[in-house]
Amino acid sequence: MALVLACPGRRESPQSREETSAMTQLAEPQAAPPGLSRAEHAAGMSAYRAAGEKLAAEIGNRGPLRLTEDGALHPDIQAAYWRHGYYIFEGVIDAAEVEALRADAQAMLARAPVGPDATLDAQGRPALGLDYARLPYRFTKPLADPWGGTQLLGGRHPAQMVQPKPDAGAPEHVVFLMYSMCQSMPSGLRLYGHPGLLAAAQSINGADFVPFNDAIFVKQPGLGGSVAWHQDGVTHWNSPEWDEGIHGFNFQVQLYPTTLGNCLWVIPGSHKLGKADIKAMVRENGGSEQLPGAVPLVCAAGDVTMVNRQMVHGSFANSSPDLRISLTFGFHRRKSVLGQKAALSIEDSKAVYDETRIFERSAVIQVAIDARHQAFPDAPVFRYQPFTGREDEFRFTPETFDRVIRDYNTKDLAI
Repeated sequence: MALVLACPGRRESPQSREETSAMTQLAEPQAAPPGLSRAEHAAGMSAYRAAGEKLAAEIGNRGPLRLTEDGALHPDIQAAYWRHGYYIFEGVIDAAEVEALRADAQAMLARAPVGPDATLDAQGRPALGLDYARLPYRFTKPLADPWGGTQLLGGRHPAQMVQPKPDAGAPEHVVFLMYSMCQSMPSGLRLYGHPGLLAAAQSINGADFVPFNDAIFVKQPGLGGSVAWHQDGVTHWNSPEWDEGIHGFNFQVQLYPTTLGNCLWVIPGSHKLGKADIKAMVRENGGSEQLPGAVPLVCAAGDVTMVNRQMVHGSFANSSPDLRISLTFGFHRRKSVLGQKAALSIEDSKAVYDETRIFERSAVIQVAIDARHQAFPDAPVFRYQPFTGREDEFRFTPETFDRVIRDYNTKDLAI
C-alpha cells in the first residue's frame, strides 16, 4: 500500500513510516467476483474483518472521555488521537439519552419520503422537510456505492466499492443520509451542546473552535450502502500551513452497536501523510477494496468516535443483519475556515466564510448548550468562548429556534 503525498517536501514522521509499513503485512486482498450476492459479500469479508479486529485490539485507542481538572481533554487521549488519528470514547451517552436519540432518529426515518422524487412518506403523510431550505434525506440503491468513482463531493471518493446484489424483495431505494439533526431532532440539538464533547473539540481545535456540519448515516440491515475510501478535507492540501489537524475532525455518536459488518473503518496514521492516492492504493492491492492496515471502529450504543478528517476512511456495503445509525458532526479550527470558499456539498453556493457566516453558524452551538441545560439543569454546562457575555441572546426559545436553528445547515462551514 502506498499513501502518495500531494505536497512536495512534506516528510512523514519515522513513526508514521513504520506504522504504515507494518500495515501492509496484515491480510491478502480478496478481489470480489462480479454479481456478488449479499451473503457472498458478507462471507468474503470474514478474513479481512478478523485482521482488522486484531489490529484494533493491538492499538487500543479507546476508553472513557476523561477531562483534566481545568476541563481539557486528558493529555494521554490527545496524544493517542494525534498519533493514530482517531479515538473511541466509551459510554459517553447514557441509556436514557440514547433512547431519546433513537426515538427522534426513527421518527425522522418514518417521515422520510418513500423515494428520492416522492413527497409523501410510507403512511401517505407529507414527508418531513418539504419546507426546509435543504431536503433532509439522501437515498441510495440497496448495497450501492453512490459516490465512489464519481466527481461528486469534489471527487474525493475516487475508487468505487464492491456493490453486492441485494436479496430478493429489496426496495428500489433506501435512506442513506439524513440532515438537519439540530432542527429535526430535539434530542439532537441537546446532544450538540454536550459539555464533554465540546470540551474535547476545544482541546483539539482551540477555544475559538467552530462547527463544520452534521449528517446522520443510516445503514439498514442487509441494505445499507457503502461510503468509498476517502479523506474528508478538500481545501487545504497544498496550504503552506498544512498540518495533520488543518481539516478538523468528526464525532460519530452511535445509537446502536456498530459491528464488524456495518461500522466505519479507518487507516491509522494516514492523517499525517498528506493527500493519499486512493485509486493507486486500490490498484496496488490487486484491485480490492479491502485495503490493508485498516481497523474497524466497533462500538457499543452510546460510544462516540472522534476521527480526524484527513484519515483515509470508509465503510463497506452493509451485508450484515445489523442496523447502524450514526449521528455525525464535526468541528474546525477557526483559522482553517475564516476566508475560505464553500466546498463539498455547498460548493455551488459560492459562499465565502466571513466573520458573519462563522458567527451565525457557531450560534447553533450556544443555543444547543442552553437547550441541553434546560433539559438537564443539574449537569455541567460548557462555556463557549466566542459567546462569552452573550449567552442571554442565545437562550433556547421559540424565537431563537426560528432565528438560529431553522435551516442552519445552509450556513455549514465545509472545507
